[in-house]
Amino acid sequence: MSGHPVLSFLGAAGTVTGSRFLLEAGGAQVLVDAGLYQGLADLRRRNWEPLGSDPAALHAVVLTHAHLDHCGYLPRLVKDGFRGRVVCTRETAELAAIVLRDSAHLQEEDAAYANRAGFSKHRPALPLYDAHDVEQVLPLFDQVEYGRRIELAPEIAVRLHRAGHILGSATALVEAAGARVQFSGDLGRGHHPLLEPPEDPPPADAVVVESTYGDRRHPPPDDSVLADTVTRTIARGGSVLIPAFAVDRTEIVLLALHRLRLEGRIPDVPVFVDSPMALATLEVYRSAGYRPASGLRPGAEWLRDGIFTPVRDAQGSERLNRPTRPCIIVSASGMATGGRVVHHLRHQLPDPQNAVVLTGYQAEGTRGRQLADGAQQVKMHGRYVPVRAEVVVDTTMSVHADADELVGWLSRMRQPPQTAYVVHGEHQAATSLAARIRADLGWPAVVPWLGERVVVG
Repeated sequence: MSGHPVLSFLGAAGTVTGSRFLLEAGGAQVLVDAGLYQGLADLRRRNWEPLGSDPAALHAVVLTHAHLDHCGYLPRLVKDGFRGRVVCTRETAELAAIVLRDSAHLQEEDAAYANRAGFSKHRPALPLYDAHDVEQVLPLFDQVEYGRRIELAPEIAVRLHRAGHILGSATALVEAAGARVQFSGDLGRGHHPLLEPPEDPPPADAVVVESTYGDRRHPPPDDSVLADTVTRTIARGGSVLIPAFAVDRTEIVLLALHRLRLEGRIPDVPVFVDSPMALATLEVYRSAGYRPASGLRPGAEWLRDGIFTPVRDAQGSERLNRPTRPCIIVSASGMATGGRVVHHLRHQLPDPQNAVVLTGYQAEGTRGRQLADGAQQVKMHGRYVPVRAEVVVDTTMSVHADADELVGWLSRMRQPPQTAYVVHGEHQAATSLAARIRADLGWPAVVPWLGERVVVG
């Protein structure tokens, strides 16, 4: 393999989360994304395993965006010796600071609870990383603009382009020893209500493409699922609970609710945002509205309209466990894996008057996935809770490209790559997209295995 760049798949191979891709050239090493595994316990345990390369030997990390499964491993990298640059957009740096601080807080809480309850086999149970580790990451962020070529090492450079997935998200074209590798990161859609669409991919020798929805088509945008659910739930005296990712999904949900209320399609009931992380994220979106290069569409004034009630303190959150009148609660996390929404679910799922609306991808092994699959009870805080509330899956709000959109994006490369590597998808989604790339585009396309190393160029 000497003389040619080598690409290693250290995460997100055969599964959706844990994005980590290592590119080696000329003695230099660059990691594209450093994400946490989420969902199934067997996957989460991988977060504790060695990276597969010495973190201290990494020259840089390229961060495509601020979702936890792409940035959440950074503090562990630093804890294990990484001291290089973390190259990303300004908005990604701002959002990642919020996401990582929240992640450390939750992990410290989980470890403390495990020690109190005595159910951990480790004595004592420790967090993967803590708040101190996060603060060591933040000075490493190197904020760059879309389209600017950045030298990472003597033979490696990167150029970020707009991905349209969340604020600040990017695709990454990495040049290594004369070869070019295009990483999709998480690819957005052409009609995101807040963000400009993804830029077309430049030519590359290899492309690493996500496949979260690689085996399906999204339905056309349609507010009626949300509108009908809210209307009938409020009519029967219940409340609507919307688990929503703090980054981007909360903004989209609030925009949809605001529009439906203005159009008279839903009752005028209180809307609560119960997530300190989401409220901090909203501030980043607001400030980005003043920066033309942020990738945010013009006209996001609705963010400043006071259309919702922020809930910042624990006491206010506890009151929403049993609302005294019908209302809408938007709370994190989006897959109900932790955070305040778990407390709300515990109290509200047993009541058939209520409704839960799932608006985003629900990974295997999460409570959100169990609810989406029709579970009659779910376990939280050590006990099983019956599911009597109405559960609605609203697939119209996805900000991931579907199979058609992924193939369409790839087809706009001006020349075909030598190979397309399909990652960041469950088995069915990844294998389906790889087969379609072979059939529709005529390109070699494979689903790499975890730890696989390939030559590029």
